[in-house]
Amino acid sequence: MNVLGVESVVFGVSDLAEHTKFWTDFGLPVERSNAAEAVFRLASGSRVVLYAHGDARLPSPDPFPGDGVKETVWGVESAAAVADVAARLAAEGISVRHDADGTIHAVCPDGQPIAVRVWAKQQVVSEVSPVNTPASYPRFNQHRIWRQRAIPKTINHVVFFSPDYVASFEFYERVLGFRYADHSKGVGIFARAGGTFEHHSIFWVNCDLPIAPDHFKFMHIAFGMDDIDEVMLGANIMEAKGWKNASMNASGGISRHRISSAIYYYCDIPGHAGEAEYHADTDYLDDNWVPRAWDFRFGSLLWANSAPPIFRGDDIPWDMTFDADRKSFEPYRKG
Repeated sequence: MNVLGVESVVFGVSDLAEHTKFWTDFGLPVERSNAAEAVFRLASGSRVVLYAHGDARLPSPDPFPGDGVKETVWGVESAAAVADVAARLAAEGISVRHDADGTIHAVCPDGQPIAVRVWAKQQVVSEVSPVNTPASYPRFNQHRIWRQRAIPKTINHVVFFSPDYVASFEFYERVLGFRYADHSKGVGIFARAGGTFEHHSIFWVNCDLPIAPDHFKFMHIAFGMDDIDEVMLGANIMEAKGWKNASMNASGGISRHRISSAIYYYCDIPGHAGEAEYHADTDYLDDNWVPRAWDFRFGSLLWANSAPPIFRGDDIPWDMTFDADRKSFEPYRKG
């Protein structure tokens, strides 16, 4: 059984019209939009679904106050894989609700509502320009691809605050078959769904951090873009449309993460609902990857010019070790 990635994220929001405009401006293709819901479908087949608070289709009870992702729907390849997950959840003593279409719903021990369903994930077609340098110019006598707007192709990952991030990862590993990718020590664990190659499909952030809430909560969602040009274009369009990059996660505009190598730009989602991330040129992994443990300041926000104070440092030393034995987890285990 391999999870293929994020099939859908389901938002609960206070202002459906404002959130619909945000995601339209962000570049998500609209599948349908009306007074009751808005649904966006990406090229991969992943969806962003918006419901107003109180809609019967949202999980009950609400996992946290306010706007944000209220349920993460993971896609698998077959009904047999859904049944396998249901059996694993039952073995953990977790109640499972079944929909008529075969989707199952449950709540993780950390409070995260999840669903699992069969997903016909689509192959994404991308086109990027070769990159010229002073010593190498593969784009010879050619102009770069000219883009007119940013169009996210995939949902690369979701991020949540967890009161016990080590236990959150280990639950996903046991029940959903996720792979350990990297550990930002004291901050969180990156994990990859077994049916994807993106560096991580989910990241749990430690609720003990001073920037974190003391309970499970949505933090951000990352969308795969073709290249840095598309990230820059998206950032400029969102700024021009009045969507500011001002949250604690803003991190100084377009920058790059050292841990995953990804270029990123965060936009604040309306209603203090977290951040939407344009995401490009991330590392891609398979099961030959050896996980690593990082000093969180060294690994997180390369080149950012306005990071939160706990991530700042003028001379942060190289601090990365291979961590196949997971020794780095031990100081952060709870219970």
